[in-house]
Amino acid sequence: MPHKITLTGSATGPLREYDRYVAFDMREKGSPSAPKGLKKSTFISYTVFVAKKAFNKTGLTKKNIMHEKILIQGEPTLDIPIDECPGEIGVICFQITVLPNKNDKEKNESDAKKEPKQEASKPSKAQKNTESTKQEEEQASVSQPVANEQKKKAETVQAEVKETPVQEEKTTPEKKPMPNQPNQPKGTQDLLSFDDIIVPEAFLKTRPNPEKTQKVIDFVKRTGRLDEPLTIEKGSNVLKDGYRRYIVAKTVKLDKVPVVYEYQK
Repeated sequence: MPHKITLTGSATGPLREYDRYVAFDMREKGSPSAPKGLKKSTFISYTVFVAKKAFNKTGLTKKNIMHEKILIQGEPTLDIPIDECPGEIGVICFQITVLPNKNDKEKNESDAKKEPKQEASKPSKAQKNTESTKQEEEQASVSQPVANEQKKKAETVQAEVKETPVQEEKTTPEKKPMPNQPNQPKGTQDLLSFDDIIVPEAFLKTRPNPEKTQKVIDFVKRTGRLDEPLTIEKGSNVLKDGYRRYIVAKTVKLDKVPVVYEYQK
């Protein structure tokens, strides 16, 4: 089974063009939490080789490649000449994806939150206007017969008319919808820090299907959350199931991930 490798980040050097492919350098740090007794992994430099046809589909150029965040999925190689591969490891790219900018994502989410609030405020103003006109009509219709009656009856009728809008004003705020709370996938038991999850060696040697992984990435971009929780062993925080969603969470830089616990037997 061939070795698989996944990289995320930006190019650390200029784009180099060859006959049928392009190359650029990347740098990625290892996991911040190494197993007990082992030293933390250090930065590793990579040289990525991408076919021109696949590279052109991404819209990347010589100018913006060092500013865009990209996802690389491929295989390591040792058959590239040293002068073409300045990185410590060469990577033959099978799939390249441009990831969304974090600032742009936050801006879009804030704009999306503001729009429903503005739309919700419009009917509330209209309701107030209609309620005020109704109150004025009721007061006008009541004031005419009251003028011909005794002062005591006039005071009681006016008091009843004044109480009516007060009750309406108290009931109107109850009609306003409560603000949306952040939703999580069905079955979620807890939110766990991404850095606290420990991935077994068996998972690290596998490569999830790129197409299925991309579908999950697109889902997170649309909804802001994972489609399913990760299965974690209670107490040890060892990943039991959901390695594909773990890769997606790492790719889109999620600080916390939804989990469901599996208890030790």
